[in-house]
Amino acid sequence: MENITKDASPKSVNSEQPYRTGYHFQPLKNWMNDPNGPMYYKGVYHFFYQRNPDGATFGHEKMVWGHSVSKDLINWTHLNDAIEPSCIGDSKSCFSGSATILPGEKPLMLYTGIDGKGHQVQNLAMPKNLSDPYLREWEKHPQNPLMTAPSGVEENEFRDPSTAWQGKDGKWRVIIGAQKGDQGKAILYKSEDFVNWIVDPNPFYATDGTGVCECPEFFPVYINSTNGVDTTMENSSVRHVLKISYYRRHLDFYFIGKYASDSDQEKFIPDAKYTETYKDLRFDYGLYYASKSFFDYATNRRILWGWVEEHDSKQDSIDKGWAGLQTIPRKIWLDKSGKQLIQWPIEELEKLRDKQISITGETLLSGSILEVKGVTASQADVEVLFELPDLQSAELLEPSEVDPQILSAEQYASRKGMIGPFGLQVLASKDITEKTTISFRIYRVVDKYICLMISDPSRSSLRQGLTKPIYATVFDIDPNIKTISLRTLIDRSIIESFGDGGRACITSRVYPLLAIEKDAHLYVFNDGNQSVVISQLNAWIMKQAEFATES
Repeated sequence: MENITKDASPKSVNSEQPYRTGYHFQPLKNWMNDPNGPMYYKGVYHFFYQRNPDGATFGHEKMVWGHSVSKDLINWTHLNDAIEPSCIGDSKSCFSGSATILPGEKPLMLYTGIDGKGHQVQNLAMPKNLSDPYLREWEKHPQNPLMTAPSGVEENEFRDPSTAWQGKDGKWRVIIGAQKGDQGKAILYKSEDFVNWIVDPNPFYATDGTGVCECPEFFPVYINSTNGVDTTMENSSVRHVLKISYYRRHLDFYFIGKYASDSDQEKFIPDAKYTETYKDLRFDYGLYYASKSFFDYATNRRILWGWVEEHDSKQDSIDKGWAGLQTIPRKIWLDKSGKQLIQWPIEELEKLRDKQISITGETLLSGSILEVKGVTASQADVEVLFELPDLQSAELLEPSEVDPQILSAEQYASRKGMIGPFGLQVLASKDITEKTTISFRIYRVVDKYICLMISDPSRSSLRQGLTKPIYATVFDIDPNIKTISLRTLIDRSIIESFGDGGRACITSRVYPLLAIEKDAHLYVFNDGNQSVVISQLNAWIMKQAEFATES
């Protein structure tokens, strides 16, 4: 690529911008939210994202699609905006959507626009030059908008078309998030030519009492492989996943189930219904929303991104000059149990690992804390494997008590446990007045064992006026496996933690006042009555990812 310059922006990571990340994706400036249309095309990864070109807060009147490209999903070059308001179907804003690559390697974008009446409508954009691997220029279909809100859908709650897939009849299908009253819906459309779309009168999926379904995603996953699979595949070797971002809760949920494509009413039938309890499946149990995935056919992976918003104030964003991050891209696949998805940071991230610190076979007695020295703790990748004591000593819980929000509340958290809490204290000040704690705690419930995983930023900063919620989830423990793993990505103001090999993920945003740059520390701790052993800990200083601009 010609005329590439590295980011020399004053908004780079420095003492004046302690919360700007070193290796997570973010534009040079201004507001960013939903990931849109990620794809692999002619040897290049493309990432589009909703952004405000005019400021560091959400722009109601002129949202556009930013566009960046990469060879490895870690180091990025920012291009000019790809899709901007310019036609009847998006005169007020260009909102979220998805990429579909048609046979013959022809990428298309379906996206939501806000028309002159303030209604949400669906539009189509195409690359001007398919021979350009960077797809710098996009043009809009002359028939835009292609879809307007059908009967039974509110005109202001009709958005975020998914990646399309081709059915056995050759027709293309896409789902769009919608609402009618209190019912959230994913609406199915079909088309023979990707331009003329006909709505299915029956909802593809619906939930009562939830409000609008945002950013729906629908894709297959292999039953017996960690490889990803193209969105169109439909046979006995796959199951299907439907993801919904429920706007009222501002959380992403996913469902595993059956795609009933041959029935009179084409729809998705989940294994378990939405319950609005801790039992619902989520990609991430922390600060994470509006996720988008794509099938990377170059490596046979399904890769997932999620938007992570700020938890400081609107004025803080204005002062910083930017707002919003994307998580590290994650590979996702179906767990062997078939009951949930597994997520893990893509392996390309490991290219940024620099100096390594290791600890092996260290016993953490009750009440002990051990500093991991020699690592730049403000920007690190930490993997630790804990050896557990005899699980028979775990505290007994009643089934009614098995709720992560209950177990992370003060009345439970203040009790000293038998096995745990143990884990990491990250972005901690030397005197530990500031710290974010990622911990495990083991319980016994009737005839099984569960693990409570917590990311607790409640003491992450001495700054006032910050939102610092405690995030938690629970998962079953196999009593025959005597270890549990934790991987935590630390990057100045974001902490992504992956428990038990990616079975549980929690993301937090923090804004320390003291634990910045070289004054950030990393500790391993055990506050439980029983000793735990650090079987193996590896911590790496993480180098800066490269962010360049095309001039």
